[in-house]
Amino acid sequence: MTNSTEKIQAQGKYLRLSTEKTRRVLNQIKGKNYKEAILILEFMPYKPCKTIKKILESAGNRPLNSKYKKQNLIIKKAFADEGPKLKRFQPRAQGRAFRIQKPTCHITIDLAIN
Repeated sequence: MTNSTEKIQAQGKYLRLSTEKTRRVLNQIKGKNYKEAILILEFMPYKPCKTIKKILESAGNRPLNSKYKKQNLIIKKAFADEGPKLKRFQPRAQGRAFRIQKPTCHITIDLAIN
C-alpha cells in the first residue's frame, strides 16, 4: 500500500492587501478541509476573505479531472508574503508632501489529498 499525498498549490501575486490582515484570515483556515474553509471565508467580514476564497477555489478545481473529490482536500499550508509597496505622495500644507505606502502581498495556498 502506497501512502502518496499529492500537493496542489495556488498563488495570488501582487494583491492590494496588507500582509498582516491577510495572515489573520489565513490562520483561521489552516488545517481545515476544503469545504469547511470555503464556508468560514464566506461568513467572515474581512476584505481579504473574498480574494483568499477565489485562490482556494482555483486550487480546488485542479483535481476535478482526476479521481479525487473536494471533500478529501485539506489545507496544509496557507501563507502571505510581502510584495512590493506602491509609493505615493499626498500633498500637504505649505508645499510639503507626505509619503503614502500602499502594501501588496503574495498569497500561497497548498492543498493535500488524503
